[in-house]
Amino acid sequence: MEAPPTTVTVSRTLAQRLSATPRGARLARQLAVAQLHVWGGGFASEEVVDKVSVIVAELAANAVTHGRVPGRDFELRLSRVTGSVRVEVTDTRQDRRPPAPGAVRAARPLDDGGRGLVLVDALADRWEVLDRDGVGAPGKTVRAEVDLPFRRHRRAVP
Repeated sequence: MEAPPTTVTVSRTLAQRLSATPRGARLARQLAVAQLHVWGGGFASEEVVDKVSVIVAELAANAVTHGRVPGRDFELRLSRVTGSVRVEVTDTRQDRRPPAPGAVRAARPLDDGGRGLVLVDALADRWEVLDRDGVGAPGKTVRAEVDLPFRRHRRAVP
């Protein structure tokens, strides 16, 4: 017997196109942190903010470094979904795809790079690489989710 499909409800989303430059990557991280604080609650817990901040920084840096097409921006999308925060970074380069989750290898000590996806793999509760949405739209989206901490609501005892 199959499990029933899980319903995901998106309650709020931040979507922003940014220049595919180091400045755009820094701005992506700053926007994500600011948005989590605006949303408040479990979205602004220190652990969630720290994880999302690093994930956005690494995915945006990858979009700028490996996914850049001259004259094209990348997009950051941050969403409140049921029980988690979803981070999506979309670029327009289709020929350079990151390894799939579980296939990420750790960088050797003297390597110049190769640590970004290791961090994403360690911090995200789930992540995947998807073809970019849209008819004829080249590129890819890297999606990562960070689960929110479970909080029990205490009721006053009469």
